[in-house]
Amino acid sequence: MTAEVEGSGVIGPMDIRGVMAALPHRYPMLLVDRVETLIPHKFIHAVKAVTINESFFQGHFPGRPIMPGVLVVEAMAQAAGVLASVSMELVGSGKLVYFMSIDGAKFRSPVEPGCLLDLKIDFTQVRGRVCKFDGKAFIGDRLAAEAQFVAMIADPPKD
Repeated sequence: MTAEVEGSGVIGPMDIRGVMAALPHRYPMLLVDRVETLIPHKFIHAVKAVTINESFFQGHFPGRPIMPGVLVVEAMAQAAGVLASVSMELVGSGKLVYFMSIDGAKFRSPVEPGCLLDLKIDFTQVRGRVCKFDGKAFIGDRLAAEAQFVAMIADPPKD
């Protein structure tokens, strides 16, 4: 599931079981497949393998499938959720990381089936239950998208 690189505080790699332990998301909305590196309170490098089997490709766009930009941002937010959950020791606590805002979202390159989307997120600030992140999504060395976003740690909604 996860491993800490001896004495460094660096965690990784984390397989899908570790990702699913840190996030409440499940198929078809789970958009993080693996964590390569996680430095608590600082940084995460996660990966989304984009395949033609993704349900959104049926309609976006037939004949030229492209991953919707909002889902690229969602993938970055989910990677940030893993970073926050591990950093703040929330895994297994029942607490959720709620996406609150997006700023400065820019889409630089289309994300197509067959891409390996590298999600690189910096943890820029935490104040109480509110966390700020700076995220970038890459395809190889090419920047595909970037955004700054804010999330809040909260209890799940009551039934």
